[in-house]
Order: sequence, then structure tokens, then C-alpha cells
Amino acid sequence: MTVPAALPLIESVAPYTLLIALVATERVAELTVARRNAAASRRLGGVEHGRGHYPVMVVLHTGLLAGCLAEVAAAGRPFLPALGWPMLGLALAAQALRWWCVTALGARWNTRVIVVPGRPLVTGGPYRWMDHPNYLAVVVEGAALPLVHGAWLTAACFTLANVPLLAVRLRCENAALAAAAPVP
Repeated sequence: MTVPAALPLIESVAPYTLLIALVATERVAELTVARRNAAASRRLGGVEHGRGHYPVMVVLHTGLLAGCLAEVAAAGRPFLPALGWPMLGLALAAQALRWWCVTALGARWNTRVIVVPGRPLVTGGPYRWMDHPNYLAVVVEGAALPLVHGAWLTAACFTLANVPLLAVRLRCENAALAAAAPVP
């Protein structure tokens, strides 16, 4: 049996739509966890940084999901198994890394930059190897999720728009963490 070069749209759009719906549901779960953690951090004296870029981030990430579906529907992008399956694997790996970050940070994890002064940095989980593993998950997912179904334009647009946003976010987060670091 040979693998088809591309699945007909009628056979592949419904599963892809389900995938995007599952990712959207996961985002709602993230926001629920983030709101709970934000409230807990604020009760402990947590200070929010970077409020100005947060709405841009929300629009960009919402646009990623909408763009995935819109591009496939409008441009008739096919599911190419040689590209789609590896990209699905990367998208799933990005989700796993994201939730590993959420677990490692516990009540400190948030979609916003809220830091409780005087608390040491988390150095367990994926933070043992890198400072911002969640952003690696964002970068991988931003490219891989659209490419699961050949939405290369969405992947490119998200990636290009995410570069300056991520630069702002990293500067903001690093400055907030440095300012709140415990004094030795």
C-alpha cells in the first residue's frame, strides 16, 4: 500500500479543525490556570510587568489559530503526509513542553509577567537546561501547527510577527525577574 501524496481536503479538514479546536480548548485551560495563579501571586505581593504587550500577544496567538483554519479553507491547502505528520509530532511535543513548564513553575506560571519579589528562580524541570523553555514551545508550535495542514503563510506570518513580540516579552520578563531577585 502506498501513502497518498496528499489527502483530499474533504478527508483532512475535519480532523485538522478538531486539532485546532483542541488547541483552542487547551488555551482556555491555560487562561483558567493563569487567572488562578495571577490572583495567588498578587495576594503574595506579585507585581505585573509588560501590560502593554499582553493584548498584542493575545491577538497574535488567537490569529494563529484562526489563520490555520482560514488559510486551509481559503487556499485549499492539502494535508501532505510527509510534512503533516512530522509537524503534528512537533506541535504535540510543543504542547508537552508547555505543560512541563506549567508544572515546573506551579503557582508561578502565568500568561502574564507577574513576579513576586524575593522569590528565587525556578531551576527544576525544563528550567534546568534553559531560561525560557515555554517560549521555545511557542516558537515550535507557531511554525508546526499551521504546517500540519500546509498553512505555510500562517506559519510564516506568525513567526515573523512573533519575533519582535518575543523580544519585547523576553526583555520584560528578564528585567522583572532581575528586579525581583532575592538579595544575597
